[in-house]
Amino acid sequence: MKYIFVLVITFFAIACKNEKSATNTLVNSGNDPNFTIVQNKDAGLLNFNKKVSVFGIDIYAVSKVENSKLLHAANIMAQYLDNNEDGIVDNSLVLDKMLENKAFVIMWKNESDFPSSIPEGRIGQDLGNDETVPAWHKNGHTGTFDASLEEIWHIITASGYSQAYPDVLGETSGTTLTNAMDIARGGHFETIPNPYPTNAWYSYDDQTCDYNCMAAEYIYWSMSSILGAQENRLNEINQEWKLNTRDLVENTDMNVYQLLTNPIYKFPTVLPDGTYKH
Repeated sequence: MKYIFVLVITFFAIACKNEKSATNTLVNSGNDPNFTIVQNKDAGLLNFNKKVSVFGIDIYAVSKVENSKLLHAANIMAQYLDNNEDGIVDNSLVLDKMLENKAFVIMWKNESDFPSSIPEGRIGQDLGNDETVPAWHKNGHTGTFDASLEEIWHIITASGYSQAYPDVLGETSGTTLTNAMDIARGGHFETIPNPYPTNAWYSYDDQTCDYNCMAAEYIYWSMSSILGAQENRLNEINQEWKLNTRDLVENTDMNVYQLLTNPIYKFPTVLPDGTYKH
């Protein structure tokens, strides 16, 4: 599920990977070779008492979020952005946009953890402690799905790709992405059709999800299926998405497949597993 928090966009200076504020102190390294958890003192998000920075993108967490889950989310973020794990972000334009939009993730344990407001000029995404499941990667992609793959991808597309390439990957009507989505849904629908056309392979029916939200979910389903995340999940997801393998996307939704495998945009080609090796 996509919950993006958006306010007016302002400029944010590019930060270095794992940069820590001078006012932040070590909380727990978590024995992670790449990322350090520090105390969060950022204005407007003080109820999230700890954070990790990934290429300058902050992931905040409340105290009840397990450190291992916070670090897993950081590794997933790093692998999406630096998919070949050479220590350099694959698409610098996407990262620049994320930094410009002050992109962030908040990790919560209970619904009461959600902030009543967020700092002006930031774009954020939420991720639950209990929906972050590192074991899924070790269990042959079976069992409870690791939703960090979805929520981390949402913030990357919403604050990065969609704004770096607005005419192509924008989430509004008439972009290359949403034109492909209209075909996948069996037509252009500003609201949820009831029922979807029988020829639709993308039939998300959450009434709280508007057209832009549908586009964000569409690029997630498409990309994650191309990367292999959905291969064992057809029974769980086919009410929303029927193309759960790379071959099905390639042979059925040719438009989105060509878009998401176009080397110009430097999309990830390997599914993150939470073990960033740089």
